[in-house]
Amino acid sequence: MFFILSKTLDFLLIPTVWVLLLLFLALFLKSVKWRRISLISAVLLVLLLSNSFLSNMAWYAWECRPVPVSEVAHYDVAVVLTGVTTYHPAIPDRVHTNKGADRLLHTLQLYRLGKVKKILITGGKSFLEDDMVPEAEQLKNILLLAGVPEADVITEPHAVNTRENALYTADVLQKHPEWQKVLLVTSAFHMRRAAGCFGQAGIIFDTYPADFNALEPEFEIGKILIPSAIAFEGWELLIHEIAGYVVYKLLGYC
Repeated sequence: MFFILSKTLDFLLIPTVWVLLLLFLALFLKSVKWRRISLISAVLLVLLLSNSFLSNMAWYAWECRPVPVSEVAHYDVAVVLTGVTTYHPAIPDRVHTNKGADRLLHTLQLYRLGKVKKILITGGKSFLEDDMVPEAEQLKNILLLAGVPEADVITEPHAVNTRENALYTADVLQKHPEWQKVLLVTSAFHMRRAAGCFGQAGIIFDTYPADFNALEPEFEIGKILIPSAIAFEGWELLIHEIAGYVVYKLLGYC
C-alpha cells in the first residue's frame, strides 16, 4: 500500500502533469473565464519552471553546503547511500551509473587520501525488479575494479528507502564497535532527509554532501530570460525530494 501511495504522490508532484492538467482544463471547461485563467496559468508555470536563475536559486537554498576535502577529518567508515545506478536488464554485464555516482567517486577520493578506512555501501533492489543486482553490490564492484581491497568494502544490500538505509546501517555499526567515527555521504539535495533518518536511528556521524546541482548564484541575463528544459526537468527532482522530506518528518522518520 505504501508503495502504491508513494508512486501516486510521485505522479502528482510532476510539474509536467500540472501543466497538462491546466491545458486540459483550458480545452474542456465551459466557462470562457476559467478556460482563459487555466491557459494563462499553464504558460506562466512553464515560464517560471524553465527559468534557470530561479531554478538554481531554489537548488542553492535547499542543498547542503560542500565540505572542502582539506577540512575532512579521518573516519573509521564512510557510509555511502545508493540510488545512483540505472537498471538495464538487456545489458547486465556492467554497472550503469547516473550523475549521483559522485557519492561513490568522492568517497573513493577520500579513501585514497587516507581520510576513511572502510566504505559501507547501503542499498538494495528497486521495487518489482527481482533480477536486479542490489545496488550496494554493484557499487562494490566499481570499488574493487578501482583497486580497493575487498576487506575495506562492506555492503548492506537490503534497504529500499532512506529510512531503511539508516536502520540497517545502525545494525551493521552495532556489529563493529571499533567504528567510532562515521561519515555519511549522499547527494547534497538528499542530505537533509538522510541526516534526519540517521540521527533518528541513533547514529553519531558527520556529513559529506556530494553530487551538487546548484551553482553560486549569478545574475546572468541569459539565465534570467532564456527558458531552459534542464531547469524545468530539475524541478521534478527537487519537488520530489522536498515532498519526501516533509512526509518523513510527518511520519517521524527524520
